Amino acid sequence: MSTDIGGKTKQQALDSLSDMTNDLRPIGKSEYLARIKKAQQYMQQNNIGALYLNAGTNLAYFTGMQWYASERLVGAILPAKGGVVYLAPTFEIASLEERKVISGEIKGWQEHESPYSLFAQVLNTVNAAGGEKIAVDESTQFFVVDGFNKALPDAGRIINGAEVTAHCRMHKSKNEIALIQRAMDMTLTVHKAAASILYEGITTTEVEAFINQAHKKVGASGNYFCIVLFGKATSYPHGVKDPQVLKHNDLVLIDTGCKVHGYLSDITRTYCFGTPTEKQKAIWESEKRAQYAAFQSAQVGASCGDVDKAARESLEADGLGPDYTLPGLPHRTGHGIGMDIHEWPYLVKNNPQLLASDMCFSNEPMIVVPNEFGIRLEDHFYMTNDGPVWFTEPSASIDAL
Repeated sequence: MSTDIGGKTKQQALDSLSDMTNDLRPIGKSEYLARIKKAQQYMQQNNIGALYLNAGTNLAYFTGMQWYASERLVGAILPAKGGVVYLAPTFEIASLEERKVISGEIKGWQEHESPYSLFAQVLNTVNAAGGEKIAVDESTQFFVVDGFNKALPDAGRIINGAEVTAHCRMHKSKNEIALIQRAMDMTLTVHKAAASILYEGITTTEVEAFINQAHKKVGASGNYFCIVLFGKATSYPHGVKDPQVLKHNDLVLIDTGCKVHGYLSDITRTYCFGTPTEKQKAIWESEKRAQYAAFQSAQVGASCGDVDKAARESLEADGLGPDYTLPGLPHRTGHGIGMDIHEWPYLVKNNPQLLASDMCFSNEPMIVVPNEFGIRLEDHFYMTNDGPVWFTEPSASIDAL
């Protein structure tokens, strides 16, 4: 077992950590305006009159407005030409005003009034481009979309807003990549600290609590998510319902991430607390080869499906799979990342989306051996014109991070 695994107390590990966020630059107003401009250009070129942005990630991405989705409609209409108009319950307008980054009138509705009728009224006044289609944020709750359909005279003109939002969000700016990079650096540091506190008898819940503390120590608000698995539980990609207790020679799988100025990290490490079996070592090496094959195939002009195919071909060459057959890879090879933990594009079979500069992806072709163990190595990369670049260097071996 590596000297990096075990040997420290929780306090010793926490004392080794410090804030890693002091020099970061959050997304500024000029970048929000550039995003709006890009969306509007796309809408004008594709006969889309306006885009509705629901409270949540897309509203924050385009306007900087931080608000949560609930049973009350809060959002914004981004017309193909002109300024943003916000929609909110009248009693929330003052709260939205103080959170506003991008200027725009806030139209209010009283509790007994229909926000969907208000949406239709505003839409009629701001659709200066005359677009026949109205795009609705893909994360919008069904009851809101249903309300829009009933309030608009021509319900057939509503389309999935992902056509616009994904077009913008899948290509990251230099500042976005810098924020993701720092979040990844922070989480990798936390991974190493978590490995150092392991001892026989520690529980998964104790490790999760430590990882939350450690993320706070490096400057995050805590875990954005955390999965800690020991032994047989590692064969369940997203975990089991009950905590486990670490035993000597168990495999350890930890998948965690944090958020930094709105941008996320997501790293998985799998290693052995003790001495791995020959089978575990062989499967671990197959996982590493598949991850590398996916990385090497990620070239500008290749498709997302090509990357998934490369990982599966590597696994099949090692006698695993094929396709989703176990032992093998039960899910897609990777996903995009940014303000959401999973976003476009997706490295999945037959996805024709072409890779381009500034796209960011996870690379995690997990191998599941049912009822025995699982190995997932997850690192992320971003695309450049010269090919992929790792955010974090992959694991070296089954007994080291």
